[in-house]
Amino acid sequence: MWPSSPSVCALALALLLTTDGNIATALQLDLSSTDSIKSVASTIAYDMMTYYKGNLSGQIPGELPGPPPTPAITNEGYFWWETGAMFGSLMDYWYYTGDSTYNDVVTQGMLFQTGANNDYLPQNQTNGMGNDDQAFWGMAAMTAAELNFPNPPADKPQWLALVQAVYNTQVARFDNKCGGGLHWQAYPFLNGYNYKNSIANGCFFNIASRLALYTGNSSYADRAESTWDWVTGVGLIDQNYLVYDGTNSDDNCSSINHEQFSYNAAVFLLGAATMYNYTNGDPVWKGRVEGLLNSTINVFFPQGIGYEVTCEAVPSKCTIDMLSYKAYLVRWMAAATKLAPFIYDPVIAVIKTSAAAAVLQCSGSPSDHPNGRMCGLSWSKGTQWDGTSGVGQQMAALEVVQSNLIQQAKAPVTNSTGGTSQGDPTAGINDPSAQNPTAARPATKGDKVGAGFLTAVVSCVIIGGVAWLSIPG
Repeated sequence: MWPSSPSVCALALALLLTTDGNIATALQLDLSSTDSIKSVASTIAYDMMTYYKGNLSGQIPGELPGPPPTPAITNEGYFWWETGAMFGSLMDYWYYTGDSTYNDVVTQGMLFQTGANNDYLPQNQTNGMGNDDQAFWGMAAMTAAELNFPNPPADKPQWLALVQAVYNTQVARFDNKCGGGLHWQAYPFLNGYNYKNSIANGCFFNIASRLALYTGNSSYADRAESTWDWVTGVGLIDQNYLVYDGTNSDDNCSSINHEQFSYNAAVFLLGAATMYNYTNGDPVWKGRVEGLLNSTINVFFPQGIGYEVTCEAVPSKCTIDMLSYKAYLVRWMAAATKLAPFIYDPVIAVIKTSAAAAVLQCSGSPSDHPNGRMCGLSWSKGTQWDGTSGVGQQMAALEVVQSNLIQQAKAPVTNSTGGTSQGDPTAGINDPSAQNPTAARPATKGDKVGAGFLTAVVSCVIIGGVAWLSIPG
């Protein structure tokens, strides 16, 4: 359930504040001050961007250093999708603060990675392309359209058309195994293709619902509705609105991997809030929003502080991907309040306590950034830095701090309320590489193991009496 009284969160926040109302840490945050929130967000964003070299001479725009080693449990490198996710956080940063410092870098990277057919399927990523990987870039482009982020030059692909291209290439990948649903991987030759999971289907649901609202085209809404029906029908979202990670299409999706990750819950929450808005407050979608928010807060905000339940008790067990999940948790929760305003109070309550706790964790001095203010993962540990650092931790801290400005931020736009991004409903449809890339070949041992979110050593566990791949997302 949502916190029954603001006093619960107020007490938690008070415990983290000094007597003058400021956070006692290397970063001084006053949550009652817009200027303070913007200043702290600026510092965290700057530190995050010290990891990015794509705007330097001789480097590749739109790519963080990587990929990481296997097992990927360090900050020595990142998968391709995470740069798109990071650009989304920088679009949010501009949206919340008005600071355009990183806009040109974001646009450069977003356009460089579109691929030959402008659908975020660059050929050099074929052997590691998950549907969720592609979708994270698509969702960043969707954010650009919704926030009226500066449009690309007229001779370049436009934000809305890029989202539509991602949508169209993914629609063509749905099949009838398990009665529907999207595979985790984009291509059948990739490891883990038999996994149909929440993040792939959740990202598609998220994009479809947002395209419906932005364009007013009901075909997108129909697809969002049918995707929701499949996910709930197969049991990836249960009757209590708990969102589980995935299922195996090779056994007709008869068993469920019950691991829970925060971004799985939040990606559906924003999509459901968008459908609530699109349907002008349909009580069915209102109930779904309420159910998802209740379960999300119950599971991922113990004591009002964001917590990645599957790995955070032992941060070294978190893969490089998991270290960033809370960024999308708070990003999408905050965004959902603009579309379903009735959830604002419970959302902002946990964002405030989480922001206060997160800034306390921005007290690290790793060897590569010995500045005494790098952010850790474990917000609930207070000033005792958990020893982790990297893009994911910075992104999560950035989003939870700047999300405190959501109430005063402008509502997202649509093409009928001031949106300026140009679309192309047929984008991506004629890309022959979308289903059968010319570079397709069976993945070799030297390739990235799986794609995107398969970042740990593949291990077998027993779930429901069936041997399973433990796959985080």
